[in-house]
Amino acid sequence: MASMTDTPAGTVPGGRKAAMPFIMLTVLIDMVSIGLIIPVLPLLVGTFTGSAADQAFWFGVTTFAFSIANFVTSPILGALSDRFGRRPVLLLGFCALALSFFVTALATALWMLIVVRLFSGAMQSNASVANAYVADITPPEHRAKRFGMLGAMFGIGFILGPVMGGMLGAIDLQLPFFAAGALALLNLLYGWFVLPESLPRERRRGFEWRAANPVTSLKALSQTRGVGMLVAVIAFGGLAQFVLYTTWVLYTTFKFGWGPLENGWSLFTVGVASAITQGLLLGRLLKRFSPQRLAVWGLVSSTIAYVLYGAASQGWMMYAVIIANLLGFTVTAAIQSIISGAADPRTQGRTMGAVSSLNSLMAVVAPVLGAPLLAAVSHLPKGDWRIGAPFYFCAALQLVALVLAVIHFRSERRAHGAASASAATSG
Repeated sequence: MASMTDTPAGTVPGGRKAAMPFIMLTVLIDMVSIGLIIPVLPLLVGTFTGSAADQAFWFGVTTFAFSIANFVTSPILGALSDRFGRRPVLLLGFCALALSFFVTALATALWMLIVVRLFSGAMQSNASVANAYVADITPPEHRAKRFGMLGAMFGIGFILGPVMGGMLGAIDLQLPFFAAGALALLNLLYGWFVLPESLPRERRRGFEWRAANPVTSLKALSQTRGVGMLVAVIAFGGLAQFVLYTTWVLYTTFKFGWGPLENGWSLFTVGVASAITQGLLLGRLLKRFSPQRLAVWGLVSSTIAYVLYGAASQGWMMYAVIIANLLGFTVTAAIQSIISGAADPRTQGRTMGAVSSLNSLMAVVAPVLGAPLLAAVSHLPKGDWRIGAPFYFCAALQLVALVLAVIHFRSERRAHGAASASAATSG
């Protein structure tokens, strides 16, 4: 790993300085490769099971395997990026992704899928390290917009990846995994030869195992001034999001009879909505509204959207809800900017790693809750409103996140007002 950090801070051998276009392209390739497998992984799991209920259960297990490993290692990888720089940790993640995709394509038993998902989860935390990269090169007042730009790359990745995965999966279920592995290798080459380092040597800090464990990192995150209850907001909102992720493909299959191609197009629509909102609308919205207000209204929008997803009786209604929920795509960028602004510049990697670890913990819990909920209603006839049970649960979680966010932001405003009044009096 040390050999990857021998070049001067902020440069690679060609002398390039860290900038947004470099990390945006990295994230785009990364998300296209991940998006490729989304429409087909549940179906690949289904080739090793004998019923819809077993398919839902074992897909939940494979998702759990990735998430529990990622929960444990995300703060460690984040802290390593604070010590050695963002670039080497990203390269490690690209290697892990490529290997995991190829092994998944060649898997001949269910246990192989579970083992490779454990490995993949343990070895990469690309999203959190990319967020730390952006924080390294962006002043706090511009981070919400920059995180939105990064989110737009996630969205474009979900435009291209799932559609490609659906089309390839319609030909052969293993084909999207080979394509994803090839893209991960391409990202590794781009990272090695082109991607500059963003963290100067003078801003790096020593690695401490005690500080890098997930429990300690989450405790430190919750105690960061200005964050507090936002940890719970991330937890409830993240749990709702991951329940949706783990049940979407099987839900639409059970309720509407969709296959890989239909699911690919639905996720394409999600990507378009995300890219438009975060890439085009977010900057304009931030000129009129604070990140706090955007987060609140985004939570309101997504709470309603979850109810409508569950109640949809025809497939086209899912597309209508996705488009109507544009504000819901602003929440992540808004909250990330608030947390990043509250964190010490020398611990951005650990802070973003802690956020990623918390999300991974929610991704651990999500299949434990979502998969059994879906399995319990999988016997119902197509179109039955009760098949939407996982999404009604998501709506309840999002409502709790909304209430907690409102309480937190009001408390922060009161504290800021009291501090200003005290300063004025003492002055």
